This record gives sequence, C-alpha cells and structure tokens, in this order.
Amino acid sequence: MDPSNVNLLYNSPHQIPLGILLAQYFYLTGLSAGSFVVSVIAILGGKTEYKPLGKIGAVVAPLCLILAPMNLLVEMAQPLRAWHLMTYLPGYINPKSPITYGVMLLTAYPISAIIYAFFVYTGNMKMSKVFAIIGIPLAISVHGYTGFIIALGKGRALWNTALMPTLFIVSAMVSGIALMILAAIIRNVYFSQGKTEEEIEADRKLIYGLGKFLGAVIIFDLFLILNAVLVLLTSSKGAWHAAELLLWGRYSLDFLGVEILLGSVIPLFMVFYPKTATSLKGLTIASILVMVGIYAMRYSVVIGGQSVPLH
Repeated sequence: MDPSNVNLLYNSPHQIPLGILLAQYFYLTGLSAGSFVVSVIAILGGKTEYKPLGKIGAVVAPLCLILAPMNLLVEMAQPLRAWHLMTYLPGYINPKSPITYGVMLLTAYPISAIIYAFFVYTGNMKMSKVFAIIGIPLAISVHGYTGFIIALGKGRALWNTALMPTLFIVSAMVSGIALMILAAIIRNVYFSQGKTEEEIEADRKLIYGLGKFLGAVIIFDLFLILNAVLVLLTSSKGAWHAAELLLWGRYSLDFLGVEILLGSVIPLFMVFYPKTATSLKGLTIASILVMVGIYAMRYSVVIGGQSVPLH
C-alpha cells in the first residue's frame, strides 16, 4: 500500500472546561448589579413613592451576591483554596492582570452593598445616598468585569468582542429590573396589610412604570445582540461558525427560542400592550420570561462560546 494514500483519523475529544456553574455565577452577579442600580435610582430620586423599590433592591442585591460565589467556588474545583486570593494577593498585585482588579471589586462591592442596605433600612437617607454613589460604579464594574474577562478569550470568537462587557451590563439591568418587578408584585399582593387603597394603587402604578423601564432596556439589549451577531457573521471563519451555532445550530433553541423570543420579544410586547402592561399577572409572566431568557443568554455565551474547537 502506498503510504501517501493512507489517511489517519485521530479521536481528539473537544473539552468544555467552563461549565454551567460559571454561567450561573454570571447570572447571579447580574441580578445583584441590576437590582442594586434600580434601588439606587429609587433612593437618589428622592420621591417618597420610590422608597419601597429602594428597600427591595437593597436586600435583593447582597442576597444574590452571596449566592453567586458559591457557584464559582465549586466550578473552580478548589473551593478550600479561595482564601489564597486574599492572603497572597498583596504580595503579587499585578496591575496588568484583570484578576487583581476582580478580587478587589468582589471584595469592595458586597461590603458597600451591605452597608448601603443597613442605612436604607435604618432610615439614614444621607448615608444611604453616600453609599449609593459609592456602590453604583462598584456594581457596574463587578458585572462589567465578568464580561471583560470573557472578552479576553481571544481564541473564542463568540467571546472576543468589545461589545461583551456592555452586553453583560445591559443584560444585568434587564434581569435585575425583572427581579425587582417580581419582588414588588409579591410585596403588593401579600404584604399590603394595613395600607389604604390609595397606597396600594400607588404601589401598582410604580410597578407599571417599572415595566415600561424594563421594556426600554430590553430594546437596548436586543440592539446590542443584533450588533454582536452581525459582527460574527461578517468576521472570521471561526466567528461565522459561532454564529451558526446560535442561529441554526446546536444552541439555536436556547438563543432564538428562549433568549430572543420567550425572553425578549414576548415580554417586550407584554410590557407595552395596555392590557398586560397594567396587569400584575401580565407583568409577573413577562418578568419571569425575561429572567429565563437572560439565564439562557448566560448559558449560550458560556457553553456555546466553548463549542467551536480551538484547532
């Protein structure tokens, strides 16, 4: 047999080193950042009717942030070594390393958020506003940092785009607002004893206004997604394959079906259609769909981004 005519086949398994727990970590940090930003907007707004939103977000933000690192620790496979980041960091601070800034942000933000929540619930509006101003850049930076880390994956076409940090921040706002709507609806329906009809109706109008805010941010999120997909389709061969996975390949159901249709288009219609936009049930369904859609986004980015082989 002529050796030149022999074809050799190699079984090279394609590994996905980062799993669903990392996607959940991104999702929970996004919920925290989005909730915190909405809470701060309510507090800095200064209007009495906005204060319930401020209190809800002040609790939701640190709670989500407490849950988030649990996923990360398990995903990294060495949870008992997490303390090394704090004890070894001072001697190895590298100003060129994003991880250095990530550790600092993930330390400063939860401390700031807890202090902020304390002042909100003790009625100290002066100090609440101080820590609101401190916390806003920390909250945005924490979630922008996760998108930045993903964008540094130069071998991953789906990740390596300048849009990724902004997309993560905007999608965090989308999911955070949806979570705030759900929390506000639960409060209005189940914890309104002792309130007058006027007060209950005022709370509902606040929820309806939050629904319009959600719709506006969804539109911006869809605009960023469209731009990201167009860049993939007109870029390198690897980028085109990444777009293929999302649009008609393995992750098309997650991306087009769950994230875009269920998680964006349908809720967008519901928050602007008069009958559902002024219905607590309608806004509940819309908010749940949005949160499911953003979860699908985190999944398709993290898992789908690793599905195009590096070789």
